[in-house]
Amino acid sequence: MKKIQVEIWSDILCPFCYIGKRRLEKALTTFEHAGAIEVKWRSFELDSQANPTPGVSQYARLASKYGKSEEWARQMSANMTQMAAEEGLAFDFDRVVPANSLRAHRLVHLAAQHGHQDAAKERLFKAYLEEGLDINDVPTLARLGAELNLPAAEVEQLLDSTTFEQEVRRDEYEAQQIGVRGVPYFVFDDKYAVSGAQPTELFKEVLEKVWEEARPQPVAIGGLEGAACDIDGNC
Repeated sequence: MKKIQVEIWSDILCPFCYIGKRRLEKALTTFEHAGAIEVKWRSFELDSQANPTPGVSQYARLASKYGKSEEWARQMSANMTQMAAEEGLAFDFDRVVPANSLRAHRLVHLAAQHGHQDAAKERLFKAYLEEGLDINDVPTLARLGAELNLPAAEVEQLLDSTTFEQEVRRDEYEAQQIGVRGVPYFVFDDKYAVSGAQPTELFKEVLEKVWEEARPQPVAIGGLEGAACDIDGNC
């Protein structure tokens, strides 16, 4: 069976990326040919230079970044929490630890080599947005790697080096080449792009369209029917 690839550029720090993941997954549960869909996660850092000050809350960081009040940041986060709850997610921005996401992206690349890429993405989203874990902390990432059944020696080597950083940069370069300006960003079979955490129904429509186009119907050539036998055995 020919596989149809769905590439998703995302950042683990992005709440809408987790929501978008759930909505795509829901679309796939009702898509007849879900077994032919292959999801590939691509790295995208919203702030590659991020170096958060320890102890500064997510609300204070957002307020400073956008020149708003902390009350504004709390209200925005509450709205996002409600949106996530509708998808079965339990965001907890009171516990979120602002972090640089490069190490986590590199861990996802390692997981991909062992066939656990989607599981790694899911675990890191949950760790950051629901459990208040520091996804830039080496011991934390080592523990998460163990949960994902990744070889301990490979995880240790990854966290003590720049392994897979080049792959992260390549993903980001390709995103730049195709005009990605925000995440999540979904590319279906190198044909159609969907930007943002769109409704489940839209993902389903795109999946159906891509599936139909991947299996074109034959076109009859010529205006007359040639000699043939029909399905009733008449020749």
